[in-house]
Amino acid sequence: MVRQELKDRIPPHNEDAEKAALGAMLLDANAIPVVIQYVRPADFYSGAHSRICEVIFDLFDRNLTADILTVANELKQLGKLDEVGGAAYVASLNNVVPSSANIEYYAQQVQDYSLRRAMIRVSSHVTADSYDESKDARIVLEETEQHIFELSDTRQSFRLRSAKDILHDAFEDIERLHKSQKDITGIPTGIPELDRLTSGFQNQELIIIGARPSVGKTALALTMASHIAIEKKIPVAFFTLEMPDRALMLRILSAEARINAHALRTGFFKTSDFNKIFEAGDNINKAPLYIIDMPNMKLLDLRTQARRLRAQQKVEIIFIDYLGLITPENQSFRFQQRHEQMAEISRSLKNLARELKIPIVVLSQLTREAEKDRPSLASLRESGALEQDADVVIFLHREREAAKTPEEKKQEETMGKKTTLTLAKQRNGPIGDIDLVFESQYTTFKPFAGEQYENH
Repeated sequence: MVRQELKDRIPPHNEDAEKAALGAMLLDANAIPVVIQYVRPADFYSGAHSRICEVIFDLFDRNLTADILTVANELKQLGKLDEVGGAAYVASLNNVVPSSANIEYYAQQVQDYSLRRAMIRVSSHVTADSYDESKDARIVLEETEQHIFELSDTRQSFRLRSAKDILHDAFEDIERLHKSQKDITGIPTGIPELDRLTSGFQNQELIIIGARPSVGKTALALTMASHIAIEKKIPVAFFTLEMPDRALMLRILSAEARINAHALRTGFFKTSDFNKIFEAGDNINKAPLYIIDMPNMKLLDLRTQARRLRAQQKVEIIFIDYLGLITPENQSFRFQQRHEQMAEISRSLKNLARELKIPIVVLSQLTREAEKDRPSLASLRESGALEQDADVVIFLHREREAAKTPEEKKQEETMGKKTTLTLAKQRNGPIGDIDLVFESQYTTFKPFAGEQYENH
């Protein structure tokens, strides 16, 4: 019984597998790249084994032979030979395995036990933090989820591959794309010209949509989200920090049913419109669209909910309305300058997009200067980090009401307001302007039909 209790207190490890992995690398230099796919020196339980592995990897990185003699000499120069058991212990590792044939198995065993120890460390921290009543329970939960995601992400093995192998896969992708003849490789926005330029919103991208108030950034985000969820049946999460979820749903319903939004809000619509409302409601009901109504949203809450939606609902794109309403969690963070806070939030959202491997679309206010002229990357409000972190930046701009002629205003009442969508930044593609029409009665955007609009 005592022996079992002692065993339970010793972290899980496999000394034989560790020796076999090291011995195989000392026998055969070709075994080293295989081990690197799965293991780092810190993954060895034994401190001596960890140091030996570190030297082997270092010699390999310097394009030097890693055998008994070179490893022992390197350890001696570092003053660590005695720490690992001397030259005799290094030499003994060669006798553990007859060949490097099973090196992948040994490396996977070392990785597996390292992962078990990492999970024990995480669970110990969680237990300790859970007993610490001075820590907010939500912070403990968010940190726990983050640790679990980090374990999953960092433990993914990678492959060392030749250009020849990668080129073969690239040709297969090219052939598949050629046969499918699909212009959109990411999430389709429903705006044809934008999809043509971007090939859709791509995984792991942070996309910023910026505009001055009342230009239509929420309407544009809803137009995209509705198309993705209702038309394409792709799971979408929409975080609304400013507008209640019911008001948001009325906008979606108005656009889908093509019924005046004000009439829906006041109830002054035709009885015959009920059929269109019910039909639109049925389409929305079947859509994988998830709306998160969370005023005063903390960055911590946003990350937590995003991870859950990705894991449980399999959402493939997230919209956040809007950036300026996200608040920091930590007290020390709150005393930072606003541009420093925004920089931290921006980096966190970019990391979240990469972690979840989906596009994240964030709405942002622009500075007042954007009203005087066309917006530029410098118009992003409160932080230059947005310009740096974003993979795609989209601006909405409309001519000021005071500058419009009476004829133009009358035309807009029936045809909608002409709006310019500027793709100002795209890390991996072209940029350009796209003309859209904002239908204010339905709070939605549609493509601009040039001749039809101008001749009306």
